[in-house]
Amino acid sequence: MAKASAHSVDGIRRHILEGHWKPGDRLQPPTLATQFETSTTVIRESLTRLAGEGLVNIKPNRGFFVPELELQELADITELRCVTEALAARLAVERGDVAWESELIAVHHRLARTPRRLPEEPDVLNPEWAQVHREFHHALLAPCECAPMLKLSADLANSTELYRRWAAPSTAAIKRDVEAEHQQMLDAALARDAAELERLLRKHYTGTVQVLLESGVTLREEDAATA
Repeated sequence: MAKASAHSVDGIRRHILEGHWKPGDRLQPPTLATQFETSTTVIRESLTRLAGEGLVNIKPNRGFFVPELELQELADITELRCVTEALAARLAVERGDVAWESELIAVHHRLARTPRRLPEEPDVLNPEWAQVHREFHHALLAPCECAPMLKLSADLANSTELYRRWAAPSTAAIKRDVEAEHQQMLDAALARDAAELERLLRKHYTGTVQVLLESGVTLREEDAATA
């Protein structure tokens, strides 16, 4: 990918994840081309790539849009992720070696030492934490050595990232002890307890759905008006 295209992909991804646009907002290539100082062709390529990550919706004859938040879709994605990662976790625990344990401990240490929220903006998730968070979940499953399974897991994680970011300011999200959840997952992996790791992963992901239910962030504007 050309440098300009990579820059626009990263920039648009960051803007979406940080909530610069609202769910359902239209993403207009000419406007973005000016913003990112590149061509509309590059922007269209970037938006198409982000659509593959689940961060942009393409509507035929209408254009590109920030995804809308839909509770049923989130529930379906969460269930698929739980099922996929249950198998990946079993294989990882079976195939992981001492080097995997060391890497997992190291990634978890960085995750535990990285603030989850920005000190100056406590309602916003820290992008550095979000990156290490993705690395931790990948490291948990990496020894399964099944590339399609790991890619599906990563794509499903991207699809739910928007929901987590937009729910971040809610009281339910702030009160949640995510750090303890990650510590428990680490302990289960190191103990080679596949059943417990599967249980904790499911609890972790369905917990996100519960936070969104309590936050009300999944309501469309017209639904919120009558809620």
